[in-house]
Amino acid sequence: MMWRPLTILLSVSLLAACSKTQPKTEPITGGDPRHGRELLARYGCASCHKIKGIAHADSQVGPPLDEIRSRGYIAGVLPHSADNLMKWIRHPREIVPNTAMPDLGVTEAEARDMAAYLYSQ
Repeated sequence: MMWRPLTILLSVSLLAACSKTQPKTEPITGGDPRHGRELLARYGCASCHKIKGIAHADSQVGPPLDEIRSRGYIAGVLPHSADNLMKWIRHPREIVPNTAMPDLGVTEAEARDMAAYLYSQ
């Protein structure tokens, strides 16, 4: 009978490990993907982009932001890296002056969290 509580505890631990909750921080960026999801919604990124996991984010104005990890370039000009993605999120017009992507005043910490969400998808 002593094994039953241990078996239950082990089962619960294994189920928790298999949950679909996002980690507190995303390893590539060090950002918080849950906060990044909120920021992507708050900054209105869905008005131009398709973004998995964000309500009404199915626009075709800008490129879809799903599977961002597999992209070779960011904005067609920056070699893909987490730092370049965060730079693009913060200052798109410094990189491509005539881009349709607006400079929204995103802070460095916010860009880190937004990139974390995009990498977690």
